[in-house]
Amino acid sequence: MYEEKILVIDYGSQYTQLIARRIRENKTYCEVLKPELLNNVKTDKSIIGVILSGGPNSVSKDNQYDLPDILFENDIPILGICFGMQLICKKFNGKVKESTSREYGKSKLEIIHNNKIFEGLENSIEVWMSHGDSVIKCPTNFSILATTNKEGLSAIKLNDNDIYGIQFHPEVTHTLDNGKIIFNFVNNICKSKAEWTTKNIIARQINSIKEKVKTDHVILGLSGGVDSSVAAAIIHKAIQDQLTCIFIDNGLLRLNEKIKVQNSFKGFNMNIKYVDASAIFLERLKGITDPEEKRKIIGKTFIDVFQTEAKKIKNVKWLAQGTIYPDVIESAASSDNAHLIKSHHNVGGLPKDMDLKLLEPLRELFKDEVRKLGIDIGVESRLINRHPFPGPGLAVRILGEVKVEYANILRKADDIFIEMLNEKKLYNNVSQAFAVFMPVKSVGVTGDGRSYGNVVSLRAVKTIDFMTAKPFEFPFNFLEEVSTRIINEVPEISRVCLDISSKPPATIEWE
Repeated sequence: MYEEKILVIDYGSQYTQLIARRIRENKTYCEVLKPELLNNVKTDKSIIGVILSGGPNSVSKDNQYDLPDILFENDIPILGICFGMQLICKKFNGKVKESTSREYGKSKLEIIHNNKIFEGLENSIEVWMSHGDSVIKCPTNFSILATTNKEGLSAIKLNDNDIYGIQFHPEVTHTLDNGKIIFNFVNNICKSKAEWTTKNIIARQINSIKEKVKTDHVILGLSGGVDSSVAAAIIHKAIQDQLTCIFIDNGLLRLNEKIKVQNSFKGFNMNIKYVDASAIFLERLKGITDPEEKRKIIGKTFIDVFQTEAKKIKNVKWLAQGTIYPDVIESAASSDNAHLIKSHHNVGGLPKDMDLKLLEPLRELFKDEVRKLGIDIGVESRLINRHPFPGPGLAVRILGEVKVEYANILRKADDIFIEMLNEKKLYNNVSQAFAVFMPVKSVGVTGDGRSYGNVVSLRAVKTIDFMTAKPFEFPFNFLEEVSTRIINEVPEISRVCLDISSKPPATIEWE
């Protein structure tokens, strides 16, 4: 239980995670919850504010999201964003007009009444709109704070209470307020004590781990990725030799991953057991082409291997995982309204027949928070700054069926790509980069002869939050050099492509 928190009620917006991250950036803890859990606000005394997210629904068509009276009984500050503003207007008998088309893009906001929600802003700023329905009549006892050139009502406030509605999206970087609107709501209106700091998180988690585990032993799957590495570090700090890390080679890891992990954790004096289970994983993946099915098979196999290894260690009662908050949210664990983009093999609990409890010290944290925590707890910056690597490994970067030869080809190509990013000092400028194996072949010319080889695509993006991303703009000579090296050094490859898709509409990973 936290002393204070802000609730973000998720109505299915693509920006819900961004709202939560902006709150966290203001050193305040927040949780993303389903709308039906709004009734909890009466009993939870730690809640200092509520933000209602946007969403794809229409208040004029759907009554299932009507705001409960209980939300307004404790004088808790409320901010409705987009659909959230429309819900507030409907609750207080304003008028919302259904639209046949969406307003999407930039708009000029004119602030007509000074208010603490807009403190520190110019009277006119550029904001980002993404909505269908519009508020056309302000509710009784509400004041209009701002308008736009396209919308009559773009920001409102209940006269005698801190209840706000804004039609635009302050959580996205396209709104040019430098984060001040959310800052003002969190700090000036909700009066946050700003105690959500790395130091406090570490202390809280160490105490929590000690209280939960006591004298039991814990096993953790150490992949070499940021999440599992930081989870291992903080658990080890709490319980020392009671932790055994198990590095499972599923045959789908990056090149020389075992050696890199060994080198990274030399200074921790940590119990690490290395298990080659590649044959089991690859056998179970034979003939499987659907990405969701591949993820589920890998997740189940991972658990099976852990069960086997756990039996070899005395007094093991806990399985630790590097689950982070976006994993939980993206697996639709926080909202039935959001579409399932992908499942995560480390989210959703354990099989009933697995006699281990789950320990997830990073489950409440976003990726940037995990990185900060890792640095403060002593994990190598080289490891902390590694690009994200998916739990299912290369299985989701090999389109179609996973085969040993495909994995070996992809590993080599990917390693060359990453090696050259480091060599040209571009690695830290890119948020995530990798190669993808495509299930097609292409005619090529090698030497004086015709070749018929495989195709890989390079993917590199720049992003702040991994919710949106743009393709990284490489110098052409760099791409040419990478392509030449891959084709020369990996003879099975005859062609190298470049993925220049943004997120959205594409995802960062291909599967």
